[in-house]
Amino acid sequence: MIATSAQQEQLFIGIDGGGTKCRATIYSASRGVLGTGLGGPANPLHGFERALESIMLSTQLAMRDAGLRVEQVHELIAGLGLAGVNLPNLYDKIMQWDHPFKQMFLTTDLHTACIGAHEGQDGAVIITGTGSCGFAIVNGQTVNYGGHGFAQGDKGSGAWMGLEAVKAVLEDLDGLGQKTALSDALKEHFQAKNAMGIAEQMAGQPSSSYAKLARFVLAAADAGDVVAKAIVQEGADYISRLAKRLLESNPPRLTMIGGLAEPLQKWLAPDVAIRVEPAIQPPEMGAIYFAQHALAAHSKEVG
Repeated sequence: MIATSAQQEQLFIGIDGGGTKCRATIYSASRGVLGTGLGGPANPLHGFERALESIMLSTQLAMRDAGLRVEQVHELIAGLGLAGVNLPNLYDKIMQWDHPFKQMFLTTDLHTACIGAHEGQDGAVIITGTGSCGFAIVNGQTVNYGGHGFAQGDKGSGAWMGLEAVKAVLEDLDGLGQKTALSDALKEHFQAKNAMGIAEQMAGQPSSSYAKLARFVLAAADAGDVVAKAIVQEGADYISRLAKRLLESNPPRLTMIGGLAEPLQKWLAPDVAIRVEPAIQPPEMGAIYFAQHALAAHSKEVG
């Protein structure tokens, strides 16, 4: 099918919103990617208004990067892939949002990540960033595992890793747990003298704050710290089991994306690691593909 000049010039914006950041990409079929923008956390489960603010900030920055005027936001067809909207009440709340776009199509960040990773073809994807979850689409059928949210789930994620590190350090500093190099690393990071100083600073913090501590765990594990290695290996074992569950659907490709995808790969089960292939496109492009497909289906219905 050959797109008309009007269709080619239609501007799309793909938005990938996770627990730590929100990325936006503006695209036209004739000119490709025109601009990108980066905002803050955009998981409505962890703050609905903040998620909307992050979506709009990343949109505004992408528009500025593309050289668009502010009022041209009304010309954009938006594809949104957001963490948390697998929960029906959050999906409904976002859909009721009085958004500024010409049209908006919403799905989960898992869905758009999978579409992007395999450039619209069948496949499976595991997200290992602030949170963790797995998704596959094969012959029109989807499966979705994990993604239960912090702190009751998201094992193998940055937030989970950070939480496990804090728990281990607090036990060590109280003389109740195994000694670990993580204690000195976190004391220095928080400028804290004891366990209570760390606990006080982390009380009530969101998943994104815990995810920032994952780098200390990975560094300590690479340096041979027993406690850190145990944390990373436990997380990697879970991700390996998640991958094997997804592979039961026989997807042609498996991809891992997110901040921990690369550092975790060497800790995975060998039969899983060998199956992991790089993503073809990022989740924001997956959101654009999703919007294009949804727009075509919508046009067919009304036509």
